[in-house]
Amino acid sequence: MPRYLDRDRLALLAALVAPLAVAVVLLTFRAGLPNTSIALILVVIVVAVAANGNRLAGGLAALSAAVWFDFFFTQPYQRFAVTKSVDIQTAVLLLVVGLAVSQLAARARRLQVVAITDADYLARIHDTAELAQSAKEPDTVVDHVTAQLTTLLHLRGCRFEYGSLIGHPPRLEPDGTVVWGRKRWDVDRLGLPNREIELRTFGNGRFYGRFMLDPTPGTIPPLQARLVAVTLADQTGAAFGTVGSG
Repeated sequence: MPRYLDRDRLALLAALVAPLAVAVVLLTFRAGLPNTSIALILVVIVVAVAANGNRLAGGLAALSAAVWFDFFFTQPYQRFAVTKSVDIQTAVLLLVVGLAVSQLAARARRLQVVAITDADYLARIHDTAELAQSAKEPDTVVDHVTAQLTTLLHLRGCRFEYGSLIGHPPRLEPDGTVVWGRKRWDVDRLGLPNREIELRTFGNGRFYGRFMLDPTPGTIPPLQARLVAVTLADQTGAAFGTVGSG
């Protein structure tokens, strides 16, 4: 049997077992840890499963984590029922963020890089997903992600263009690479190109606009940061798809 099939089967088993096992361990700390911290710990487990398996394993781990979070850490305990709106929101966000980072980890696995487990990266994804769920206007998410991208990629500036594709600037691709014309730019050796780079935003298959990134000369954002940037743009597109652009 091919080794990758063994690995994927083990990942599927881990997707079912690992969130439950970690949730049982965390029961000891239930009185002292806020539910948001417990949710983030479970997200790390989802990332680990996805990084060593595939998207299916990551999605199953995210679902498993959300189910056991509901069962063990929301009142009434040991029942599949949630009575507090804040716990419902946390459980939904755990599932949404878990699915998002599992996609990110699976993408990273294909590129043979370390999975995204940095707490700062996870917090950025979590905060943006939470805002995308609650924002009444997509512009709120756009402004938030603009600020996130500026600090994440150490940019001089960042702006959002609605529904326009003028010119042919370098483009940050979904796999974290940068394409300029028909050539791939070696970001890890040369840094980002010294001109604006576009990061396109889609929601439900519809193009809504693009973030225009103004790099700081000499900075080389790691691949993990660029993958997180793509995920933040995806969440912006989801906000447009949910709330609408008007």
